[in-house]
Amino acid sequence: MDTKITLSFDEGVIKRAKAFAEANNISLSRLIEFMLSKVTDPHYRSLDELPVSDWVSQVAEGEVTYVRKNATQRNLKKDYLASRRRK
Repeated sequence: MDTKITLSFDEGVIKRAKAFAEANNISLSRLIEFMLSKVTDPHYRSLDELPVSDWVSQVAEGEVTYVRKNATQRNLKKDYLASRRRK
């Protein structure tokens, strides 16, 4: 059963996500559902454990370099909140 939710994203992110979904013949809703299913896999306990570089490699053109930094929960939250204030 599908459930509707309301999310808020940066306008540029939404435009790129819609273009990506259309190019891959999938709805934006199903793309987000797919990404959330990956993020909520019980195998991963934190954002640092997610295979983001694998996802980037699958959708990027050219060579991909992904640099991970060890971040505490507090720093992750602080960085997220700071990014939301830049609007």
